[in-house]
Amino acid sequence: MTSPAIATVGNSAVVIASNDSAEGSPLSDNVTITLSRNQKLVILFVAFSGLLCAGNQLGLNPIFSLSAIQHFFGSSYSHGIGGQWASYFTAATMFGAAIGGIILGSLGDVFGRSKMLGVCILLCTLFGSLGAIAKSPTQLLITRFIVGLGIGGVWPNGVALVSECWTGISRATTSAIMGTAINFGIFIISQLGGRIDVTSQSWRWILGWSGLPAVIGIYALFLLAESPAWLRAQTIHASNADGKRKMVSRSPLVELFSPQLLRTTIVGIALGTIPLVGAWAAGKWIIPWADKVGGQADPGYKATVQAYWSVGAIMGSFLGAYLAVSLGRRKAYFLISLLSLAVTGSIFLWLRPFHPLFLKVVFVQGIVSTLYFGWLPLCLPEMFPMQVRAAGTGIAYNTGRFAAGIGILAGGVLLSWSNGDYAKVGLTLSMVYALGMIVIFFASDTTTRNSFQRANSPAPTPE
Repeated sequence: MTSPAIATVGNSAVVIASNDSAEGSPLSDNVTITLSRNQKLVILFVAFSGLLCAGNQLGLNPIFSLSAIQHFFGSSYSHGIGGQWASYFTAATMFGAAIGGIILGSLGDVFGRSKMLGVCILLCTLFGSLGAIAKSPTQLLITRFIVGLGIGGVWPNGVALVSECWTGISRATTSAIMGTAINFGIFIISQLGGRIDVTSQSWRWILGWSGLPAVIGIYALFLLAESPAWLRAQTIHASNADGKRKMVSRSPLVELFSPQLLRTTIVGIALGTIPLVGAWAAGKWIIPWADKVGGQADPGYKATVQAYWSVGAIMGSFLGAYLAVSLGRRKAYFLISLLSLAVTGSIFLWLRPFHPLFLKVVFVQGIVSTLYFGWLPLCLPEMFPMQVRAAGTGIAYNTGRFAAGIGILAGGVLLSWSNGDYAKVGLTLSMVYALGMIVIFFASDTTTRNSFQRANSPAPTPE
């Protein structure tokens, strides 16, 4: 038996132990890759910060959109024009996020989670701040689309990186932490918008501020440690070049839509789509609705509403993972769908901005509708094997953004047809939550099986 070889790949120690076993025995058994606890904590911090930056950008849309359109259109502005352009900005972000999640998530499987996480953070922050110098709504629309590319890529790469570094019992906690990140970013933006008014004369500053965290993207790109599972797969592929073993390598996208994974991919897409359509095509109309009612008389009211929602969302997205652990994956998703339908529908059906109960129920809606976003980072990675995990998670989560973008555009059309009736539009689109109570029964329940640990070992494809 030969001595083990020690190599450094990225910032991680890779120990390759060779043996004299017959050819065809699992080479993955001879590869050990370790990260120190400090490296794991830094990975968690950077991934959390990346998702927080994504939340900043998502929270910006309902805060600045109507003010920016009032600035650009001047005296020709109307509520119909404002609502339509607000839907364009949000839809552009969603479409960008969908494309970014699929493409940049797949690139994370090829080039590494850490590097692509850094690229995505830079897209979010730099192009977010570039919107501050936009000279027309079209220029602003383009920057929001590119920001969306970064938002979409941050989620699959960040979640895959953390889920592969923090396994076992701690993964529920890390998933809960990751689930809160986007909503914490939204909360920060709401607080800025509440303390400094965002109006038609003063809206560019908040976009410029959003570029400050670009330094985190630079760190992730050049210094952040890589996923042990991903490095392990690269080591195995490198060993194959010596002729010890041959594996057939396929594109992650081809693998996901192969017969073996097709059902899993389709169900994953549905499970990721319903929360996003509910959140962005239905629930997010609450903020511009508050902006319309508050108007110039109370320009800070929209930020107050978003703050109530985002505080609830931080709680909900943190608790979602624990709910999935305690109730089981299927029961938890069903219950979240039921509660989201009931609470969101009640806001649009029976309440109105400035009603005494409005802020309280918005807070509750923030909790229940974002329980999904604690469930998703825990459960989606469990569904896919390691070699396609970032791509699978990205497609499952971000294809929903295509549907959300279409729903947002449809909402803009409905808003125009209904003469600016936000309540009618929100109530109609909130019915999507009912689908969640059906789709979840087509998903495999990963509650009681150790699929995630098994999936960390990339199985070779036979010749």
